[in-house]
Amino acid sequence: MDKSKVIDAKELFVADHENELITRAQQGDQQAFHQLYETYHRRIFALCWRMLADKDSAEDVCQEVFVQLWQKIGNFRGDSKFSTWLHSVATNIVLGHLRKQKNWLQRIFSIEEQTVTEASVELIDATVSSALDVKIQQLPERARLVFVLFAVEGYRHEEIAKMLNMAVGSSKSQYHRARNLLRESLSEQLV
Repeated sequence: MDKSKVIDAKELFVADHENELITRAQQGDQQAFHQLYETYHRRIFALCWRMLADKDSAEDVCQEVFVQLWQKIGNFRGDSKFSTWLHSVATNIVLGHLRKQKNWLQRIFSIEEQTVTEASVELIDATVSSALDVKIQQLPERARLVFVLFAVEGYRHEEIAKMLNMAVGSSKSQYHRARNLLRESLSEQLV
Protein backbone atom coordinates (compact mmCIF):
# COMPACT_ATOMS: atom_id res chain seq x y z
CA MET A 1 0.00 0.00 0.00
CA ASP A 2 1.22 3.49 -0.87
CA LYS A 3 2.43 5.26 2.30
CA SER A 4 1.26 8.70 1.09
CA LYS A 5 -2.31 7.39 0.73
CA VAL A 6 -2.22 6.12 4.31
CA ILE A 7 -1.02 9.54 5.53
CA ASP A 8 -3.67 11.34 3.45
CA ALA A 9 -6.39 9.06 4.85
CA LYS A 10 -5.20 9.69 8.41
CA GLU A 11 -5.13 13.48 7.85
CA LEU A 12 -8.63 13.33 6.36
CA PHE A 13 -9.89 11.35 9.35
CA VAL A 14 -8.33 13.83 11.80
CA ALA A 15 -9.80 16.80 9.89
CA ASP A 16 -13.25 15.18 9.79
CA HIS A 17 -13.07 14.42 13.52
CA GLU A 18 -12.01 18.00 14.28
CA ASN A 19 -14.80 19.41 12.11
CA GLU A 20 -17.28 17.24 13.99
CA LEU A 21 -15.93 18.49 17.32
CA ILE A 22 -16.16 22.10 16.14
CA THR A 23 -19.76 21.65 14.99
CA ARG A 24 -20.72 20.01 18.27
CA ALA A 25 -18.94 22.72 20.28
CA GLN A 26 -20.75 25.39 18.27
CA GLN A 27 -23.97 23.72 19.36
CA GLY A 28 -22.93 23.95 23.03
CA ASP A 29 -21.49 20.47 23.52
CA GLN A 30 -19.07 20.88 26.44
CA GLN A 31 -17.41 17.51 25.89
CA ALA A 32 -16.54 18.43 22.30
CA PHE A 33 -15.20 21.78 23.48
CA HIS A 34 -13.11 20.01 26.13
CA GLN A 35 -11.59 17.78 23.43
CA LEU A 36 -10.70 20.87 21.40
CA TYR A 37 -9.17 22.38 24.53
CA GLU A 38 -7.10 19.23 25.14
CA THR A 39 -5.91 19.32 21.53
CA TYR A 40 -4.86 22.98 21.48
CA HIS A 41 -4.21 24.30 25.00
CA ARG A 42 -0.46 23.45 25.03
CA ARG A 43 0.14 25.20 21.71
CA ILE A 44 -1.86 28.24 22.77
CA PHE A 45 -0.04 28.38 26.11
CA ALA A 46 3.31 28.19 24.29
CA LEU A 47 2.26 31.06 22.01
CA CYS A 48 1.15 33.18 24.99
CA TRP A 49 4.31 32.36 26.93
CA ARG A 50 6.57 33.27 24.01
CA MET A 51 4.81 36.57 23.41
CA LEU A 52 4.45 37.61 27.05
CA ALA A 53 7.67 36.15 28.48
CA ASP A 54 5.90 35.59 31.78
CA LYS A 55 4.48 32.24 32.89
CA ASP A 56 1.73 33.63 35.13
CA SER A 57 0.53 36.10 32.51
CA ALA A 58 0.69 33.39 29.85
CA GLU A 59 -1.49 31.10 31.97
CA ASP A 60 -4.02 33.88 32.56
CA VAL A 61 -4.15 34.89 28.92
CA CYS A 62 -4.31 31.27 27.74
CA GLN A 63 -7.32 30.76 30.01
CA GLU A 64 -8.88 33.93 28.59
CA VAL A 65 -8.33 32.60 25.05
CA PHE A 66 -10.39 29.51 25.82
CA VAL A 67 -13.10 31.50 27.60
CA GLN A 68 -13.33 33.70 24.50
CA LEU A 69 -13.25 30.61 22.28
CA TRP A 70 -16.23 29.14 24.13
CA GLN A 71 -18.12 32.40 23.66
CA LYS A 72 -17.11 32.95 20.03
CA ILE A 73 -16.70 29.49 18.51
CA GLY A 74 -19.90 30.17 16.60
CA ASN A 75 -17.96 32.82 14.64
CA PHE A 76 -15.69 30.17 13.12
CA ARG A 77 -16.91 29.68 9.55
CA GLY A 78 -14.27 27.32 8.25
CA ASP A 79 -12.70 29.81 5.82
CA SER A 80 -9.31 28.78 7.21
CA LYS A 81 -8.01 25.91 9.30
CA PHE A 82 -9.33 25.96 12.84
CA SER A 83 -5.79 26.06 14.24
CA THR A 84 -5.00 29.15 12.14
CA TRP A 85 -8.17 30.88 13.30
CA LEU A 86 -7.52 29.96 16.95
CA HIS A 87 -3.92 31.25 16.79
CA SER A 88 -5.21 34.52 15.35
CA VAL A 89 -7.74 34.82 18.19
CA ALA A 90 -5.00 34.05 20.74
CA THR A 91 -2.61 36.58 19.21
CA ASN A 92 -5.25 39.30 19.35
CA ILE A 93 -6.02 38.50 22.99
CA VAL A 94 -2.31 38.60 23.90
CA LEU A 95 -1.93 41.96 22.18
CA GLY A 96 -5.05 43.23 23.94
CA HIS A 97 -3.60 42.08 27.26
CA LEU A 98 -0.39 43.98 26.56
CA ARG A 99 -2.31 47.13 25.64
CA LYS A 100 -4.27 46.99 28.90
CA GLN A 101 -1.16 46.96 31.01
CA LYS A 102 -0.28 50.29 32.60
CA ASN A 103 2.74 51.29 30.60
CA TRP A 104 1.85 49.88 27.18
CA LEU A 105 3.42 52.69 25.18
CA GLN A 106 6.41 52.96 27.47
CA ARG A 107 6.97 49.19 27.45
CA ILE A 108 6.58 48.80 23.68
CA PHE A 109 8.42 51.92 22.56
CA SER A 110 11.00 52.18 25.32
CA ILE A 111 14.62 52.53 24.24
CA GLU A 112 15.72 50.64 27.35
CA GLU A 113 13.66 47.53 26.79
CA GLN A 114 13.11 44.98 29.52
CA THR A 115 14.46 41.46 29.50
CA VAL A 116 13.45 38.47 31.53
CA THR A 117 15.40 38.01 34.74
CA GLU A 118 17.23 34.79 35.50
CA ALA A 119 14.84 34.14 38.41
CA SER A 120 11.78 34.21 36.17
CA VAL A 121 13.48 31.97 33.61
CA GLU A 122 13.81 29.32 36.32
CA LEU A 123 10.04 29.35 36.80
CA ILE A 124 9.33 28.41 33.20
CA ASP A 125 7.19 25.31 32.82
CA ALA A 126 9.25 22.32 31.69
CA THR A 127 6.87 21.62 28.80
CA VAL A 128 8.12 24.66 26.89
CA SER A 129 11.57 25.23 28.30
CA SER A 130 13.74 24.47 25.31
CA ALA A 131 16.89 26.53 25.03
CA LEU A 132 15.43 28.50 22.14
CA ASP A 133 12.25 29.32 24.04
CA VAL A 134 14.29 30.59 26.97
CA LYS A 135 16.36 32.74 24.64
CA ILE A 136 13.21 34.06 22.94
CA GLN A 137 11.90 35.11 26.36
CA GLN A 138 15.06 37.06 27.00
CA LEU A 139 14.64 39.19 23.89
CA PRO A 140 13.56 42.82 24.30
CA GLU A 141 9.77 42.99 24.12
CA ARG A 142 9.28 44.59 20.70
CA ALA A 143 11.80 42.25 19.10
CA ARG A 144 10.22 39.24 20.87
CA LEU A 145 6.69 40.14 19.75
CA VAL A 146 7.72 40.62 16.12
CA PHE A 147 9.86 37.46 16.14
CA VAL A 148 7.08 35.28 17.55
CA LEU A 149 4.45 36.73 15.22
CA PHE A 150 6.65 36.41 12.13
CA ALA A 151 8.82 33.32 12.69
CA VAL A 152 6.54 31.22 14.87
CA GLU A 153 3.03 32.26 13.88
CA GLY A 154 3.71 33.07 10.24
CA TYR A 155 2.25 36.56 10.04
CA ARG A 156 3.56 38.89 7.33
CA HIS A 157 5.35 42.09 8.31
CA GLU A 158 2.45 44.15 6.94
CA GLU A 159 0.07 42.34 9.32
CA ILE A 160 2.46 42.67 12.26
CA ALA A 161 2.90 46.38 11.57
CA LYS A 162 -0.88 46.86 11.79
CA MET A 163 -1.18 44.76 14.94
CA LEU A 164 1.61 46.58 16.76
CA ASN A 165 0.94 49.99 15.23
CA MET A 166 4.41 50.38 13.75
CA ALA A 167 5.91 50.87 10.31
CA VAL A 168 6.55 47.78 8.17
CA GLY A 169 10.24 48.67 8.15
CA SER A 170 10.26 48.72 11.96
CA SER A 171 8.72 45.25 12.01
CA LYS A 172 11.41 43.98 9.67
CA SER A 173 14.22 45.60 11.62
CA GLN A 174 12.89 44.25 14.93
CA TYR A 175 12.71 40.76 13.40
CA HIS A 176 16.32 40.99 12.19
CA ARG A 177 17.37 42.37 15.55
CA ALA A 178 15.72 39.41 17.30
CA ARG A 179 17.35 36.92 14.93
CA ASN A 180 20.78 38.43 15.47
CA LEU A 181 20.35 38.49 19.25
CA LEU A 182 19.19 34.86 19.23
CA ARG A 183 22.06 33.81 16.98
CA GLU A 184 24.60 35.52 19.28
CA SER A 185 23.04 34.13 22.42
CA LEU A 186 22.80 30.57 21.13
CA SER A 187 26.34 30.61 19.72
CA GLU A 188 27.66 31.83 23.11
CA GLN A 189 25.82 28.96 24.77
CA LEU A 190 27.45 26.41 22.45
CA VAL A 191 30.97 27.73 23.10
